[in-house]
Amino acid sequence: MEAMEVDSPGEMQGRGSRQPAAAAAAADANAPHVISDSGSSTELDEDDDEDNEGRRTAARAPSRLPATWAFSQRAVGSSAASYSTAQGAPIRRRLRQGLRVHYPSQTAAPSRGFPDFLLRAPAASVAEPGSGSTTEVSESEEEEEEERGDQEGTPAAPEPVVHVPPTGPRLSASAQHTQPQEAGATNSSSAADGERTDAKNQNVQPPHAEEGEGDICSICFEAWTTAGEHRLSALRCGHLFGFTCIQRWLKAQGPSAKCPQCNKKAKRSDIVLLYAPKLRALDNSEQESLKKSLEQEQSLRRKAELESAQYKLKLQVVTNKYGQAQQELQELRALMAHAGRSSVPSSSSSSSASTSLLLGLSQRADGSRTAQYSFSKAVLVSQAGGSRVLSYCEPLSCLLASQPSPHSTLVPGCGVKKVSVVNMKASQYVPIHSKQIRGLSFNRQNDSLLLSAALDNTIKLTSLLTNTVVQTYNAGKPVWSCCWCLDNSNYVYAGLSNGSVLVYDTRDTSTHVQELQPLRSRCPVASLCYVPRAASSSFPCGGLIAGSLEGGCFWEQVNETTYRPHALPLETAGCTDIQVETESRHCLVTYRPGRSNPSLRCVLMSLNRTPQQDSSQLPSCSCSPVQTFNAGSSCKLLTKNAVFKSPDGGGALVCAGDEASNSTMVWDAGSGSLLQKLPADLPVLDISPFSVNGEHFLASLTEKMLKLYRWE
Repeated sequence: MEAMEVDSPGEMQGRGSRQPAAAAAAADANAPHVISDSGSSTELDEDDDEDNEGRRTAARAPSRLPATWAFSQRAVGSSAASYSTAQGAPIRRRLRQGLRVHYPSQTAAPSRGFPDFLLRAPAASVAEPGSGSTTEVSESEEEEEEERGDQEGTPAAPEPVVHVPPTGPRLSASAQHTQPQEAGATNSSSAADGERTDAKNQNVQPPHAEEGEGDICSICFEAWTTAGEHRLSALRCGHLFGFTCIQRWLKAQGPSAKCPQCNKKAKRSDIVLLYAPKLRALDNSEQESLKKSLEQEQSLRRKAELESAQYKLKLQVVTNKYGQAQQELQELRALMAHAGRSSVPSSSSSSSASTSLLLGLSQRADGSRTAQYSFSKAVLVSQAGGSRVLSYCEPLSCLLASQPSPHSTLVPGCGVKKVSVVNMKASQYVPIHSKQIRGLSFNRQNDSLLLSAALDNTIKLTSLLTNTVVQTYNAGKPVWSCCWCLDNSNYVYAGLSNGSVLVYDTRDTSTHVQELQPLRSRCPVASLCYVPRAASSSFPCGGLIAGSLEGGCFWEQVNETTYRPHALPLETAGCTDIQVETESRHCLVTYRPGRSNPSLRCVLMSLNRTPQQDSSQLPSCSCSPVQTFNAGSSCKLLTKNAVFKSPDGGGALVCAGDEASNSTMVWDAGSGSLLQKLPADLPVLDISPFSVNGEHFLASLTEKMLKLYRWE
């Protein structure tokens, strides 16, 4: 803090008498007396006044107080009053606005010395000074003012003017003074100062809050509406949000959800819709109508896509039939040309021969149209039962069926049984896991490397050439399904019991490289299928389809390390299996019986991708139903079904196990008609089509037996 000036009693006495000697003494004492300040407050203690009282003189120059604080004293009376002041009597001072006199005690004022004071300068009553401006008073002007005071009989004391900067940690150190005023105008100047202060106080208004500050949602910073999804709502704590914003917030937080503003615990049932009569809401009627029209347009588009998929499937069937008819026509023309070249005597014999050839050709044509699977052989896999999944190894021409160890005392655990499709006999057992196996898969490299998943929290890579496990990964939780990446054979996937999918790199033998978290619930991943990239206009992208008991999700593989999730529009309960036909870009979804549908249903769906409309909206992947196939009314086991191309090239076939009749049902995917019902002794758990040496087979697995059917 800087120093401040104080008018001493000696100076007042000198001005009242105006003696030459006193004037000379005052002229010699022009040097100011500086009183230091600590900076906390401007207070003059009585003890300091008592210590310095003996050293004061009558002709003392004005003492200096800090420039940021000031007080004004008015000397009223004659020279006798000034003489009494000099003798130590207390001085009565008139304090300006903002000055508070501080006494050592609340009951008695000090008997001598200057009063202790504190100055309160309200911000509204203090004028802002100009930057670096000062007010200087010349000596001549001071002398003129003093002469006027002598003539009028009233001494005028200079009033210090305090300039307090509005901002800044330190106050200005320069002492700024105004010209002295006449003593007779004391009351009028005080009144004028009071009026100016009141006017300044009236002019100073508190800053207004920004308009619309309380009319927006604190999550999305958009205005509330009176209708629609973003209407005004509140939590139990009282904070206001848009309905969709706070609903998504609490859903994303899960069971530990809290209010975004006060962090109090909240849940979705705490959301209350508010009906505020004074709410300044936006008129979103046009927006809502546009949303409805958009939904209608999207429903029409989905309907058109469904019809397009159905027509494409029918077109494929008709094209195949047309090819067969063209082939038959060429054979008939060749036969007729051969009959025309024959001689006349042998015309009867040639005609009979041509007739027999025509009959044989027609029989072959009718036989090709009515071709079906016929029973070939049954192979015992496990005497005690316990078989679960089935897969076909093309390089070794053998089927592999999971089963418990046939010698549990010597070799405990589970493994696979090799069944050769050349001689239709079971060859040997390969131990792999310690608990039940839930998934088997092969890649496209034809390296006889088997990927298996089991409930012992591991997935393993087994070489069937040496019948040994070459790599083991510990997932930490039971593994329900597995599959290979068909675009890059270095990656494999494992579906866990908590709904997550782990991505493994076979070049990294330590742990998984990525984890795909579930979008909805944490139900076990019952099925995993990879859709490879293809030059398809409807669905060109590749990725992973993960099916759980409460729906499915397609994880689009953007690059080797990035996966974009797309929730598939499936039913939220009862989904037991999802299989894919990669060439036609169709998937088969199986639902177990429920209240609304009392029978087992297999729904054939067409995968499609919505084109990107603008740069801000990413393309979405979805599926639409094409055909529905109904089976029996019982489904207690998580069975695996199959969708594949028909062996005759005429469309696709759908095969599913029926627990109610213990059989394998075969449908035509194009027409939806039931073609065959292949009987079995126990419920069919898994189905696998394969071909050997140009012949097509179908294998169905039960807990004990493996049945093989040949396409004829």
